[in-house]
This record gives sequence, C-alpha cells and structure tokens, in this order.
Amino acid sequence: MEIPEALTDTDTDTDMDAAPTHRRTVAAVKSVTKKLPEVTLAFWIMKIAATTLGETAGDLFAQTLKLGYFLTTIALFLIFVVTLVVQLRCRRYNPFFYWTVILSTSTAGTTMSDFMNRDASTKYLANGATSLGWGPQGLGLGYPAGAAILISVLVIIFAVWKLTGMTFVIRDIVSFRGEALFWSAILVSNTLGTSMGDFLSDSSGLGYAGGAALVTGVLLVLVALMKAPAVPNVLLFWIAFVLTRPLGATAGDFLTKPVAKGGLDLGTPGSSAVLLAVLTGLMAYAHLQERRRPALSASSPPRPGARD
Repeated sequence: MEIPEALTDTDTDTDMDAAPTHRRTVAAVKSVTKKLPEVTLAFWIMKIAATTLGETAGDLFAQTLKLGYFLTTIALFLIFVVTLVVQLRCRRYNPFFYWTVILSTSTAGTTMSDFMNRDASTKYLANGATSLGWGPQGLGLGYPAGAAILISVLVIIFAVWKLTGMTFVIRDIVSFRGEALFWSAILVSNTLGTSMGDFLSDSSGLGYAGGAALVTGVLLVLVALMKAPAVPNVLLFWIAFVLTRPLGATAGDFLTKPVAKGGLDLGTPGSSAVLLAVLTGLMAYAHLQERRRPALSASSPPRPGARD
C-alpha cells in the first residue's frame, strides 16, 4: 500500500509485530486526511463535463446576458474564492465541494482568458453588438501573447511547488500549502486551456470539431505514453489536465456557436442546463461511492504485502 509522503515518518518506527495494525491505522488516517480524488476514468469524464460547462456558463454570463468579460470575471473570481475557502476548510474529500471548485475555475478561467485576449474589434463582436459588455473592453493581447503569459505563470507555480519539496501526486496532497498550490495551478491551467481552445477553434482554421479532434488525438497519445517507463505519470497527468480544458472549450463552442460558424447553435442557456444536470448526477454518484469506501475498507482489511 502506497503511503503519502506526509505519513512516511510514522512508518519507520513501527516494529514487525505491529505491522498489520499499523497498516490499517495508516489506511484510516489516509482516508480521513485525503482532500483530493483518485484519478480514474470517472475523474476525467467529470473533468471534461466541468470544463465544457465552464465554457458555456462563462459565455452565458459574459455574452448572452451581456454582462461583459470584466464584470463577469470579477463576479466569477469571487465565486471561485468562496468555493475554494469551503474546499480548504473541509477536513476530507467531498466530491460536491471539489468539483464545484473545478467548475468555478473553469467559468472564471473562460472570462479571464477572454478579457486578456480579446477587445472590442469586430472579429470578437456578435451580430449587431457594439461592445463586449459593461466596463473595460478587454486587453486585446491576442491568443499567442495571452497563452505565453499564462504558461510563464504556470511554470512559476510549478517551480515554487517543486522548491517546497511537496508531492505533485494529487491523491497524496494532504497539507493546506500543498492544496493551495494545487488550486493555483488549476486556475491558471484552466485559463490557459481556454486560450488554447479559442485559438484552435477561431484562429487555427481547424474549427470547433477539428480542434476537439486534435486535442482528443493528443490525449490518446498521452494514454499510450503511460506504458512508457521513461515518462513520469505525474507529468502526463498535468499535461492531460491542461489539455482537457481546450477540449471542453472547443466542445462548448461547438454546442453553442451558430451553424454558420461550424457550431450546433444549441445556445448557452440550454447547453449549460444540460451539462449542469450531467455534472450534478456525476457528483452525486461520486459522493455515493465515497460514502461506501470506508465501509468497504472496514469489511475487507488489507492483506499483508498488498499494494493500492
């Protein structure tokens, strides 16, 4: 059984006779202190659903309701802060709290990216619109410059994270500082993913379906690389985590944009409502699975020498 780095010190002082009892104790402590989920297929399905909803919901507030990128970014960032405080104060992993923060980073990341990259020029305005909503009209940096800035910020976060000596494996993150670094990386990576998705959809010539197909192909390559011992799985995880955001962005645009632009024209309200229902159902399922986990652990104690 793999033991989080924060718990390894207690393992070294245990004699052989107490090993089975100690393993059960460590398993119980790990269950209580775990704040983040296991990375499974369900995790990635929920991640893509959350990021797609983040794209459609961000566009709903900023564009459909005409609040603009500036005002929407402020409001969604404040929502992110509130959800993050709830998550950080929670003593163990709660699927509803965790995925609500993921969703808030996706929606805030959508409008943050749009505010950085866009301006009030005609190429960013819908038919008949004269502005991007209330407040400043965007910085107009463009997708390449915006992505370069966000990549630099993300590299700095990972560099600081590395210097702290804390693990990058999310299931082993149990400290407040480690989780704060994790969520900082998530917010920036979701904002970066939005820029990448918008670039693929709007500026690369691939269109929404083509952009989604390209990102899907790269993700399949990452899955294949998991079998390569020379490539760390932690590195593959973070690359995949960033890339699922442009997949969600292109998928969201494909659902909501007009047919003339290559979308399905389902609209942001309807698409957001359907995606929210799907994500809520997945969160409820994850919550039920998490509640069953302690009972399963108690009824099936770990076998000597067994590994997670």
